[in-house]
Amino acid sequence: MEKKTFVTKGQLEEIIKTYPTPFHLYDEKGIRENAARLKKAFSWNKGFKEYFAVKATPNPAILKILRECGCGTDCSSATELMMSDATGFSGHEIMFSSNDTPSGEFKLADDLGAIINLDDITHIAFVEQELGHIPHTISCRYNPGGLFQISNDIMDNPGDSKYGMTVEQISEAFRILKEKGAQEFGIHAFLASNTVTNDYYPELAKILFQTAVKLKEETGVHIGFINLSGGVGVAYRPEQQENDIEAIGQGVRKVYEEVLAPAGMGDVAIYTELGRFMLAPYGCLVSRVIHEKHIYKEYIGLDACAVNLMRPAMYGAYHHITVMGKEKWPQDHKYDVVGSLCENNDKFAIDRMLPEIQVGDLLVIHDTGAHGFSMGYNYNGKLRSAELLLKEDGTVQLIRRAETAKDYFATLDVDDTMKKYL
Repeated sequence: MEKKTFVTKGQLEEIIKTYPTPFHLYDEKGIRENAARLKKAFSWNKGFKEYFAVKATPNPAILKILRECGCGTDCSSATELMMSDATGFSGHEIMFSSNDTPSGEFKLADDLGAIINLDDITHIAFVEQELGHIPHTISCRYNPGGLFQISNDIMDNPGDSKYGMTVEQISEAFRILKEKGAQEFGIHAFLASNTVTNDYYPELAKILFQTAVKLKEETGVHIGFINLSGGVGVAYRPEQQENDIEAIGQGVRKVYEEVLAPAGMGDVAIYTELGRFMLAPYGCLVSRVIHEKHIYKEYIGLDACAVNLMRPAMYGAYHHITVMGKEKWPQDHKYDVVGSLCENNDKFAIDRMLPEIQVGDLLVIHDTGAHGFSMGYNYNGKLRSAELLLKEDGTVQLIRRAETAKDYFATLDVDDTMKKYL
């Protein structure tokens, strides 16, 4: 299957007249259409809500679009809570799912009226001490341990994950929380990342639904919602089959009707916490070729590097690359596409077959809309790029300017030798 860009070479040539490469570009039309598909797929559940994982793409302009689409936010830090509040989310539109939570962050979440999702049973005392009370609505994260598999395919290893409680701990946590005044309970779990199968959510749902029934029977609490978290992935490779969100939604519905409804739990709301699925395909990293090198291999050097997209360096992750204007050319040249960091893993592609590339060519690196810009850093003193939004009407909005050296030096306690750069 061919992976197409959502922007043309002509559009990029106009954009770079104002905004130099590299930059991340997001597709507003694609984001809105995808959010609508998700909402439709789970419309059978009256209480359904998507809590977008802010960590995937923490930009106020993106969050405002998602809020207009009916989404909430899932936050993992104080700054993500602040961003959610500043962009108009309030109360139970916000969920706070942190782990190893620093002092003060539960307090901020409670002040905003957010739903707190506890990662560990020991956090109950921590929350009570910090807040002076236990919230009426609260959630706990579940970890079933062992291996998580679908059919004969091992998807992940929850037993090695730092997240969540055992079922015995959640049962005890619910009893304690109920005694301390909690009235509405939720369950949350994250068992696998970036799954490209329509079976993942239904299989996870079955585990959580059965656990919810067991917990209700053991503790007598009212379970108001079950959060399937993230894990629904995207087709990074052109040969992969994309997930069918409608089929996924119907798969969850089937299990809901088989497990929850007969147990008298047909009022349970289903929540999702999707980051990658919501945004990854609707963002790209645009970069220009600035060097070529011919030694033991053929290298193409970009003006972007791993500080702009670290997934390939960190995970060996695949991101498809389009050489703009050469989409129909034969892919008969083998390249390593690299950045300028003093690290040998600073490579966007290794031994990738691409059209012949020249200095000056524009490259689009696909599927960077989630965990792209957000994982950036400043190693080697490199500066993070701009973020741009391709709006539905075809215009382009700067939604985050590129960093400058002044930004890099701004947090230093500098003496006179550095002040000329500030």
